[in-house]
Amino acid sequence: MGMARAPQSLRSTAARTSLVNNFDSATGKTVSAVASLVAVASVSSGAQAQQSNLPPVTVDAPVERPRPVASKPTPEQVRARNALRRAAQQRQQAAQAPVVDANAPAADRNPYADPAAPYKVDHMQASGKFPEKLVDTPRSVTVLSKEVLEDKNATSLKQAILSTAGVTLGTGEGGNAFGDRFFIRGFDARNDIFIDGVRDAGVSVRENFFTEQVEILRGPASSFAGRGTAGGAINIVTKQATTEKSFYNMDTTFGTDMTKRVTLDVNQVINPTLAIRAGGLFQDADVAGRDRIKDNRDGAFVATTWTPTDAIKVTGNYIHTELTGIPDFGVPYYRPSTTSAAGGPFPDFGVKRDNFYGFVNRDFYRTGQDIGTINAEVQVTPDLLLTNKIRDSRSTQNYIGTLPESPVITSNSPALWTLSANPQSRYQATDVFANQTEATYKFNDGAGFRHTLLAGIEYDNERSSIDSYTGLGSEITTGTTSFTGTGSLPGVSVYWPQFNDIPFPIPGGLTGRPTKIGIETVSGYVVDSANYRDLVILNGGFRYDDYSIKTSGYSAAGAFGQQSAQFLVPDFNLGLTLKPLPNGSVYVAYATSANPVGSEFDGTSTAYGGINPTLAGGNTQIFGPEKNKSIELGTKWELFDRHLLLTAALFQTTKDNAREAQNVGSVSAAGALGCTYAPVAPATTVSCITAGAAYRVRGIDLGVGGKITDKWSVTGGLVLMQSEVTKSMAPPANTTLYASNVGLPLANIAHQSFSMLTKYQLTDMWELGGQAVYRSKIYGGTLLAANQGTSIPSYWRFDAFAEAKIDKHWTAKLFVNNIFDKRYYDALYQSAAPFVLEAPGRAAYLVLSARY
Repeated sequence: MGMARAPQSLRSTAARTSLVNNFDSATGKTVSAVASLVAVASVSSGAQAQQSNLPPVTVDAPVERPRPVASKPTPEQVRARNALRRAAQQRQQAAQAPVVDANAPAADRNPYADPAAPYKVDHMQASGKFPEKLVDTPRSVTVLSKEVLEDKNATSLKQAILSTAGVTLGTGEGGNAFGDRFFIRGFDARNDIFIDGVRDAGVSVRENFFTEQVEILRGPASSFAGRGTAGGAINIVTKQATTEKSFYNMDTTFGTDMTKRVTLDVNQVINPTLAIRAGGLFQDADVAGRDRIKDNRDGAFVATTWTPTDAIKVTGNYIHTELTGIPDFGVPYYRPSTTSAAGGPFPDFGVKRDNFYGFVNRDFYRTGQDIGTINAEVQVTPDLLLTNKIRDSRSTQNYIGTLPESPVITSNSPALWTLSANPQSRYQATDVFANQTEATYKFNDGAGFRHTLLAGIEYDNERSSIDSYTGLGSEITTGTTSFTGTGSLPGVSVYWPQFNDIPFPIPGGLTGRPTKIGIETVSGYVVDSANYRDLVILNGGFRYDDYSIKTSGYSAAGAFGQQSAQFLVPDFNLGLTLKPLPNGSVYVAYATSANPVGSEFDGTSTAYGGINPTLAGGNTQIFGPEKNKSIELGTKWELFDRHLLLTAALFQTTKDNAREAQNVGSVSAAGALGCTYAPVAPATTVSCITAGAAYRVRGIDLGVGGKITDKWSVTGGLVLMQSEVTKSMAPPANTTLYASNVGLPLANIAHQSFSMLTKYQLTDMWELGGQAVYRSKIYGGTLLAANQGTSIPSYWRFDAFAEAKIDKHWTAKLFVNNIFDKRYYDALYQSAAPFVLEAPGRAAYLVLSARY
């Protein structure tokens, strides 16, 4: 009762600062020594005001402890410190990343993309061959994620590629009228298309309804992909079943070009170890700006994932597609009689852009694919993974179409100009069996490198049968006009084609004398990526292909012939990546590849990348492989909280022992030149095909993908190239048989190309976006040299879209493609009298999407 008590303010201060291990007799609570000192200091400072009788407290000044002698950290401590830094960076990124919609099915997100920035893809599918993130991969790679494909409204591989910088479209050469044919960095890549890492040699048009993402590799990639790949390769990543969550998706599209399209995508989790995914496609459509053309599609896919144990995973899928309709061989090309006048596609000279020069009662196309794949993975140890992938596929290309060729300009009156309607037909069936066995081993060596070593063996057996339809030369038009003996109909008006609706009889059957091609390849390869403490990354690979080809067929006179060849092809790649900062890299890479004769697989002569089995005079077209070399210097940076990837690269690719075609004056002259393709007399002009030419393509490749802000996404690129024929068949002295191609640019490619897709989230409900695409002038020519004096003009194209999220399950999206209805052209045929493929006009599409 008689005890002095501290003022209430001091008691409350001591209570607020109380921790542990010190007892306050005034309050009956434990307080820390620090709290006691704070309380005492407060008492002392207010002693005169409070008139307190508390005894003074003396506190000794702190004494600095002596620091231990510094010692150099051990390698283990450095690695631990770097690991802690990386973990802290990852936590910081996760904290700063935008929140992903919790209502979106996790299983429906792209597993390779940045979840906070789906325009930015972090990893490629082939994690064993490309174990590092894209920012640390020493080569240019463009990846079109699932979200990019959706925002481009790209329903086929061709649509996706045509809006990507650095890739241009070629026409179907050698009878491959509708198969996907692309040029990457100036080089033909029509047989360098892969599905889930396995070459898809089928001559086909590829739909996107089963596609997760599209990966476009630039530069030679034979140590990763095998033969070809001079300019690069394209890998289609398919949708896989997942045990994470069941979901049910549907997209319905209506278009002003009469498009009606429905796709389904359902993933069902059976139990924690088994899931099944299935999808379907239906499309009925015309083509905007083109008369009579039809683009109908049907398809289905099913995929399964089974994980009986944590160490075993088995996946499988089956894909079926069938595309049908009336084919479009485009419009004729105008070549003026005077060399000083400029030529070009006829629509640029007043012809209606929607003119159709075929025959609706005869022309058709039907192209399809059936692809079955099984992949087994066994995690033998935490560091050793064994995989085996087996595939069996069949592709068909079946059509009769009409080429608008050889315009006849006989007067100053365009109304009297005519052309020849030239029928083309093909039935090609391609069967492929492939097996890939790979082992991936991760280990640390004594020098501080972390290795991802992959070794594999691959076997491919490809078989194709190419036939054509009979009866095309005897079809009768109205009145007295009839086709010529070759089936070509002259006198078709350029401005007003008058024979579109002729009631043709059913064409005859196939000739029964097909050209058959067989390619068998056995390959072994080793790829290693060595990472030194995330500072230096070394990448290298070696591949050895045992390639053999056999072809047989019949000449026009019915004579049977055959050719065969075998090549042993070694190739390699090297890459060095330096990381000055965790979010950036600088790299240099070198790679080789080879194109053995006949590897394009759809051609029946060397002029189209194949082998003619029935050359006159016992000649052959067996050349040594074309050799490709590429060097690239580049840098990559992740910016804006590492949600935006910027890339830049300088590159040069060369091709040696390339094929070349020249029209020489006579058979005797061709023989004097050592031309391997020399028909017998009385021929007066000979298409002479040789090997020994050389080309070079060099340029700059810029790319961007990801998010600038939480609401603003971008993806695109700019590619500037310069091409040149550096070696050509030298003309004999004192002759004018032909002109050398040296110094000419390459044909079929756009030397400058740009694309940019961007979108902005205005509100939680609304997004607006658009796309701009530029292609420079494309030259025509035989093989690769731009030696025909033909070209199609450059163009800009603009698209736009708006998306409304109605609720967490439903969205509506409005697309307007080719907003300004720009008349432009995708490609031109390589002959001196080419036809031109005209691009679609303006069209609008409404897409309703359901996600459950």
